This record gives sequence, C-alpha cells and structure tokens, in this order.
Amino acid sequence: MHAALPSNSLRPARLRRSKRVLLLVDFINPLDFPGGEKLAAPAVAAARATAGLKERLTGEGVTTIYANDNYGVWQSDFHSLVSACLGMDGPPGEIARLIYPQAGDLTILKPRHSAFYASPLELLLTEMQARELVICGLATDMCVQLTAGDAFLREFATWVPADCTAAESSTAKAASLEFMATVLKCDTRPWSAPAARRKTRKAAHA
Repeated sequence: MHAALPSNSLRPARLRRSKRVLLLVDFINPLDFPGGEKLAAPAVAAARATAGLKERLTGEGVTTIYANDNYGVWQSDFHSLVSACLGMDGPPGEIARLIYPQAGDLTILKPRHSAFYASPLELLLTEMQARELVICGLATDMCVQLTAGDAFLREFATWVPADCTAAESSTAKAASLEFMATVLKCDTRPWSAPAARRKTRKAAHA
C-alpha cells in the first residue's frame, strides 16, 4: 500500500497572468557538441546581457520561461541539468551562474530545436494569456530562429534582442537576425539600445 500524499501536494499552483513572457532558449548548456567552442565566448556575452534584461523584466512583473533541450536524455530534468552545468568549469558554468533560474521562473524541456515543438510551451502561454514574447538564447540561427518562426505562426508579437543571442559566427548571427526581422517580423533591436530599454517599460499585464 502506498502512503497517502499530503492533501495539498497535488494542488496546482496558479499561473500568473503575463501579457509579455521572457523565453530563454538553451542557455543552460554544456556546449559539448561540434562547434560548441566557437559558440562559447559569444554565449557568455549574450548571457551577461540577458541577465540584465531579465532583471529589468522581472521587476516589471514579466514571467520567465526556460526552454531547454534535453540533449536526447529522456530521463533528464531541468534542475539536474542546471546542477550539472553549475558544476562545470569555463563558459557552461559561467552562463549557468549568470542566469540561474529564480523562484517564480518556469522551466520546460524540449526534444527538438523549436521551444514550441512537442513541449507544453503553447499551453503555458495560453494559460498566462501571453501575447508578446521576448526570445533570448542559443543559437541565434538554430533554436532561437526556429522558435521565433513558430511564434510568428501563432501571431505573437516577438522581440529577439540581438545582444541576447549568440551563434557560432557573426555572419550566421547577422543573417539570422535579418531573416527574423524581415520575414518573421521580429523586433531585433539589442537590449543595450536606448529605444529597446524604453520598450521594456511597457506594461507587462493587460
């Protein structure tokens, strides 16, 4: 016979309404794949910029969702991944320390490039009544762009701050940002730009 669970153990926490959502894609990352060494330094710079943006948006009541690859390990969970990266030397550990998830942040694992594909992201955004996404992460020309593409199909207003993403080369990053700006109608102004900083002062809630 199984022990009885406490009466409140299965009580779901209510999702807070958040018109705008900060979506962090694959920042918690061991970078142990071909090309990871080229991505490392730009990824640290992007994480540093994202930490400042996250602090500002959190202060405005914006919810953060971490969407991370499970790297093909189906027994994994997000917090184990965070712990593993925190214990690493070099860029993976530095990035994890820069943008370590805080209380109130939400986390999901994704099996493929887009954060929307085969994940609960769309359900979460619907429950929060979100209409605007701020997408930051790795890599600009892969998981960030494919996530932005799915956001475009779902008619989210999307901001991809250029300085809060990273790619293996500046050429690949620039081409991807141009595609997202022209085809996917994303705002790609960097978070460091004065106009973009003013943008964060918009109300987070409807």
